[in-house]
Parts: sequence; C-alpha cells; structure tokens
Amino acid sequence: MKAVKVRFAPSPTGPLHIGGARSALFNYLFAAHEKGTMVLRIEDTDLDRSKSVYEEEIIDSLRWLGLNWEEGPGVGGENGPYRQTERLDIYNQYVEKLLAEDMAYYCFCQPEELEAERQISGEKGEMIGYSGKCRSLSKEEIAAKMEQGIKPTVRFRVPEHKVLIVDDLVRGSVMFETDLLGDYIIVKSDGIPTYNFAVVIDDHLMGITHVIRAEEHLSNTPRQLLIYDALGFDLPKFAHISLILGSDKQKMSKRHGATSVLQYRENGYLPGALFNFLSLLGWSPEGETEIMSSSEIINQFKLDKVSKSPAVFDVDKLNWLNSQYIKKLTIDELEPMLKPFLGDSSYKEQIDKLTDHQFRLLITAVHDRLVCLKDISDEAAAFFSDLHYEKEAWEVLNKPDVPQVLEAFKANLSTVDDIDAIKQTIKKVIKDNKLKPKDVFMPLRCALSGVTHGPELPYFISIWGLEETRRRIDHTLARIREN
Repeated sequence: MKAVKVRFAPSPTGPLHIGGARSALFNYLFAAHEKGTMVLRIEDTDLDRSKSVYEEEIIDSLRWLGLNWEEGPGVGGENGPYRQTERLDIYNQYVEKLLAEDMAYYCFCQPEELEAERQISGEKGEMIGYSGKCRSLSKEEIAAKMEQGIKPTVRFRVPEHKVLIVDDLVRGSVMFETDLLGDYIIVKSDGIPTYNFAVVIDDHLMGITHVIRAEEHLSNTPRQLLIYDALGFDLPKFAHISLILGSDKQKMSKRHGATSVLQYRENGYLPGALFNFLSLLGWSPEGETEIMSSSEIINQFKLDKVSKSPAVFDVDKLNWLNSQYIKKLTIDELEPMLKPFLGDSSYKEQIDKLTDHQFRLLITAVHDRLVCLKDISDEAAAFFSDLHYEKEAWEVLNKPDVPQVLEAFKANLSTVDDIDAIKQTIKKVIKDNKLKPKDVFMPLRCALSGVTHGPELPYFISIWGLEETRRRIDHTLARIREN
C-alpha cells in the first residue's frame, strides 16, 4: 500500500480564509495520523488576481496555525517547482499528447460568440454548454485561423453517454453524466492551463494519494476524472468536506465576523485554540472532550468520522475555547503575548510607567477575564480611567454605613506592596466594624472603581499605589457628602 500523501493547494488571490484553513488542517491531520506527507502547492495561474503578498500571508497563516508541510515553498522537495506558473512547460507536454491523440482540440470561438450561444440556449430552455462548433475543424482550417493571429483555447473532447462514479470517502458514491458537461477548456487563449487540467497533472506527478478538499470542488471532479483517464493516470482517493455555515445557517461570509486566519491572530486568538476549534468543524472525536491538544487530535483523526453535513461556525464556542486556552497560560507566557495589544491603548503612558511587578499584577488580575488577547486593552481601562460611577455603584454608595467603611479602610491601609496585606486590611475593617464581608467589599469596589464588577480589588489598589487609592476614597467621600 502506498504511503499517504496529501496536498493543500491554495490560490494566492487573497488571504487564507477559515474555509481554506479548515481544508488545510484536515489534510495535515490526515497525513499526520497516517504518518504520511503533506505538500503545499501554490495554484497561481489566475495571473490577474494572484499576488506574492497573498502567498506570503497564506504561508504565514499556516505556520502560525502550526501546520507544516514536507514539500513546497520554503521547504523544497523532489517534485517541484511548487508554483503552477513555474510548471507551464510540464503542462504543455500533456496538452500536446491530448491534441495528438485527438482527445483535445483547438477552439477559436471568441468570448462574444460563446456568450451569444449561451443566451440563445437559455432562451430556448436548453442546457447551457459549448456547442462543439470547433470540434471537427480540419488541419487546414486550424492553420488558416492560426495565420489570422486568432489565439485559440484548447478544449477537452468529452466522451458522450458515459457515467462517471466517484467513491468519495466522505460523501459516498456520487454519479456524474458526461452529457451534462460539454467540452471544457483545459488551456486558455493566453497559454495558461485551467484549474481542472493543471491540478490533475500536479497531483499525479507529485504522487498525491488522497485529495481532501471543500465540497464546492465536487462539481470539478468529473472533469478531472476524464483527464486522469485520458492520460492513463491512477486515480487518487477523493474526500469532499462540507461547507462551513454561519450561525444563521448561511454560507460563511464577512458578515459573520472575521473570515481570514490573520484577522483572528490580530484579534488575539491563540493558534492552539483556533486549531482545536477548526478541527471540530465537521469532525467528531470520541467521547465528550472538546479541549484537545494537536497531538490528541492527530491521534484520533479519521476521515470516516468527518461529517457530510454542513459545519456551523459557532463564534461563542470559539470564544469559550480561546478563553480556556488563555487560562492555561502562565503569567510568564502571557506577558509577552499581551504587550503588543497594549501598544495602541489610550492608557499606554500609564501602563509604561508601571513597574514589572505592577504589570504582572495587572495581568494576574485580568487573566481569567480574557476571552481574546486584545481584551487586555478594555480590561486595563478599568485601572487607568477617571472615576465615574455607574448607576448600580452609586446606589451602593448611598447606603448609610458606607462613609464609615471608607474612612476605616483609609485609616488602616498602610501598604499596597503586598496583595495579602491589602486583603488582611479589608478583613480587619470587617472585623472591627462588625460588618458582613459584602458590606465592606462592595462599597470599597464602588468607591474606588465606580463599578460593581471587575477584577479583585486588591490588585487595583496595589497597582494604583497608596496615594491614588486614598485620592479615590476622598473623591468618593466628597461626592457622597455633596448628595
């Protein structure tokens, strides 16, 4: 049995989106589980839209997600080049073979002619496809058109009345009729091969055993099967994975939030969390565990556990997963990750003045509250914004015992350098004034921060320092007396 070899072959016409990332991930997982090989191939034959910057972004996205390949850009390999525009001479050899064996032919029809044909067919209610106008041109007719400078396309001669069957590893047996295909273009008039032709040559020459790709490519499969058959190539096994839908069950788009991998990185999602989340989009591991390491996922991943039903992109689940991954990080691991997200904060000046100890306290205070790394900016605002009282906080501060609590805390607070010492000071106020903990903790929180919820109060106090903490208490006492 041949060793498993898969490929991920993106077009560099835009950044790597979530659907493409999930396809890349499933290829990676399958190859890793089967101890096989993964190839990265760049399908850049769309000359107008392909950009080197997008290729770089795609590679950056895959690396960030933790997906590696054994052959391809940046790695090399014995089956290169790995960009289609660098393989044109290879494709031409096979085009010439098909032309010589009358399995393909030159087509001189111009775009406006083809469009007129389509319109007439549509108006008659007939199947829209190529009429076969150039199917039987003589050598003399072909030579004459060439001499006129008309640049032809090359069309594949589709056999009539044939049924093609794909035994798809995800979708089961799928049948296609060749009479519904029409003769299709395999080389454009500019000499660039089309996707359905080039992909077959590349997959064969690179030894691809399994083609795992999105469901939207299923309609391309019969055209590719005909090329495999015409050239005498062995077929790979196909697996077409389902679409990803938004929470409204519509195809995933920008309206559902970030759609490119790099956007998720910029928003502060962790690669491990996104890897984990994407693996569960259409694949079911054994048991109920949802938080899994990459090695655990690889160990369990099998194509027979991949669903043919559409996968729903649940951003709430992604957020929950990401928060769990953040919680697992130590403060030492989290600190360098968070700093870039504070660079544009309106409180950057105050943050820059913090000592290393205070900055670590800040991270410790908000650690369990972070859903994404970018949340650090909003969470930090509570430490450095001016004191404003929300309605619920002001209701707490209007209770009769509050001034007594604030004065007692201010009198007893002598150090802010130790979190435990601050906690002991609060406990002393509770004990000395014979009050319930909530009748001390809540007024202090509201008086110092202006809100009823947030990180533990001792962290605020330690970061503010003695002078700022007393100033906030005095400010609140003055406001209470004014009212």
